[in-house]
Amino acid sequence: MRCWRRCWMGEPLRIGIVGAAGRGRSFFAAFNAHPQARVHAVCDLNEEGARQAAAENRVACVFTDYDAMLDCGEIDIVVVGTPMPLHAPQAIAALERGVHVLSEVPAAVSLEECRALVAAAQRSSAQYMMAENYCYIRTNVLVREVARAGLFGTTYFGEGEYIHELKGLNEITRWRRKWQTGINGCTYPTHSLGPVLQWFGERVVSVGCFGSGHHYRDPRGDEYEQEDSIHMACRMSGGGLVNIRLDMLSNRPHNMTYYSLQGTEGCYESPRGFGDGHKVWLKGRHDDPNQWHDLGELEEEFLPEQWLRPPEEALRSGHWGGDYFVVADFLAAILGDRPPPIDIHAAMDMTVPGLVSQQSIERGSAWLDVPDSRVW
Repeated sequence: MRCWRRCWMGEPLRIGIVGAAGRGRSFFAAFNAHPQARVHAVCDLNEEGARQAAAENRVACVFTDYDAMLDCGEIDIVVVGTPMPLHAPQAIAALERGVHVLSEVPAAVSLEECRALVAAAQRSSAQYMMAENYCYIRTNVLVREVARAGLFGTTYFGEGEYIHELKGLNEITRWRRKWQTGINGCTYPTHSLGPVLQWFGERVVSVGCFGSGHHYRDPRGDEYEQEDSIHMACRMSGGGLVNIRLDMLSNRPHNMTYYSLQGTEGCYESPRGFGDGHKVWLKGRHDDPNQWHDLGELEEEFLPEQWLRPPEEALRSGHWGGDYFVVADFLAAILGDRPPPIDIHAAMDMTVPGLVSQQSIERGSAWLDVPDSRVW
């Protein structure tokens, strides 16, 4: 209610960023570029880093205590940019105070946290959105719009891969050693799964998780609990199949993501490596069934206007403009009093399959049902 009152009075929404000395730094430019928002407070356990972020962005208030920032009465929106195990508790704390939440991914690290987060979102007058920026990468947006227009026909197979060797980063941000590579299964699924879910317009109903074995050790000589290449097979609600690959350990050149989509009337493949391009074939538009076409040929017809001619702020933001458009959509939802694109249930659709995959691989890769947060 206070957000509506502030907007009606012409005052910008006040943003608080927790984790401002780390991942949270990437959100400053997008919020401050919006005429109806400004970053008002930052919070981080690293006080020096928080003060530096505040000074660089002309932010008024600096906190090292998250509850104190929430309770100061001067925050309309909080951005949760902290390590994974803090996402759900910090989001719940904000929602309980009626503060809107934009949370980094994944939404939670356990099914119990997921249930608590959904309950808090349903009780709260505030909005929740998960900031899955890979859903906002230009090519992923274009494939989504082509799929929604029906040009792929009935989609029945897809792939999403997140391949990012992070053994060194495990030693710098040590929480990763526990929450990403210290658990077997698909511990970080949303970058690879999120866009594909939007292309299908469906949810995952069951998963079976498989690993390639253990071939690496950390600097202390301990074997990583996570198998090197994780594959999460997802049965979709429409009967189709999606394969999600997570590999944060294998020694290989950087090629962070790969996606593909197959339908009855067309298909898409993202680049496999340097020199490759985004390829599409559509039965209704391309005569030669053996000839790929450049996905970019469809931009003028299907890409939303904001992506065809993005503002300078978007071009300067992280993840190829994704960080900017996450913020733009989130603020549009709050100002328009409508659900955000990646609301609490969409966040669960992207998060819960990975948590169930951890149970699957522990049970010998058994196929397990994925609960639907809409009926919790």
